[in-house]
Amino acid sequence: MQTLARECKSGIPEIVRKTAESQNIEPERLARSIAAGKAVIPANRIREHKLCAIGEGCTVKVNVNIGTSGIRCDPGLEIEKAKCAISEGADAIMDLSTGGDLEEMRKKILDLDITVGTVPVYEAVRRAGSAPDLDSDTLFNVIRDHCKQGVDFLTLHCGVNRQALDALKKDPRVMGVVSRGGAFHIAMMTASGEENPLFAEYDYLVEMLAEYDVVISLGDGMRPGAMVDAVKRAKAVEYLTLGDLAQRAHEAGVQRMIEGPGHIPIDQIEYNVRMIKELTAGAPLYLLGPLVTDIVPGYDHVSGAIGGAIAAMNGADFLCMVSPSEHLALPSVEDIREGTRVAKLAAHVGDTIRPGINWFGTGEEEMAYARRDLDWKKQFSLAMFGEHAKQIHERDGETDTCSMCGDLCAVKIVRESLYKDS
Repeated sequence: MQTLARECKSGIPEIVRKTAESQNIEPERLARSIAAGKAVIPANRIREHKLCAIGEGCTVKVNVNIGTSGIRCDPGLEIEKAKCAISEGADAIMDLSTGGDLEEMRKKILDLDITVGTVPVYEAVRRAGSAPDLDSDTLFNVIRDHCKQGVDFLTLHCGVNRQALDALKKDPRVMGVVSRGGAFHIAMMTASGEENPLFAEYDYLVEMLAEYDVVISLGDGMRPGAMVDAVKRAKAVEYLTLGDLAQRAHEAGVQRMIEGPGHIPIDQIEYNVRMIKELTAGAPLYLLGPLVTDIVPGYDHVSGAIGGAIAAMNGADFLCMVSPSEHLALPSVEDIREGTRVAKLAAHVGDTIRPGINWFGTGEEEMAYARRDLDWKKQFSLAMFGEHAKQIHERDGETDTCSMCGDLCAVKIVRESLYKDS
């Protein structure tokens, strides 16, 4: 099967040229990174959409999760949230729907012009009736359905195997397993007494993904869900398994990403990111957060952005938005807007030291001159969220300085004192 990863070993496919051009990357460099397994372009063969490159040599990308739930199932609202995320600069959307007509919900999202990911085990559990009743055939049938429908990347919890379960039992955690997908596989293995089929039949899985050139995102089902669990054994056991699975996918010509690492103290972020990168030979790393404190519900998007910026500075490639309603409720449109903006900020901060990224070319230097000149129009045009900044500036009326400083503006005083003749 001739996948994009294999094509990049012998040349530069057109899809790579187009993606590189749109994101200001050298096509040759992007092709080399994909061939080496250090970058991916999620692009299902049967669907066209705006593409993004994730990984080595690329800017940090942002994903936004949306989707129905069993408690609140409003497909129209979820599409509104997806469109809001796209308007705020999201690079990808993941459909995490668990309520209503899941296939129809996914179809609506796939009609959007953006990279789309899913977590097939959610639908598989709905088809089976419960996680303990889920079997291998149902799970693989759902995965194939998602591929055939046009999904670009799939989160699959292949590393939640019996070895990881044993580690969890021997070194228990306060929060147990907080990954929904991870919990489903734990329940499935416990009920059947057998191995996770995604691990046991991994070669068959990657063969299926290669058929549609779908990216596998190796899920972090054993990620810690609380600071107190950050150093427990199950996470590290899963890391080692994901390293092996990442290599096997790469050898099969399947593009892959790695997910992790959950709730961890701020001083452990660099270590965890670098360890995952080393174990997976530099595979693109996809993170939710990491969240760096557990006591700010309502502001978890800020906690996640702090962790995300540090992770990106140390090599993480793909940040998943955390919304203000994380751990509390299904996000609203405004939660999506705020969470996406904060995640984009974290990604931009991470790009400041990312190799090969022209950070000053993103407007940083121009903003300094615009502020020096009190050129508000220019400032708003350069701002990541310019209309929002403009609304704040103008709420006290139009002024040539900000209303905090007024006639005592330091920039204006120094400019008139030192440069009045220039």
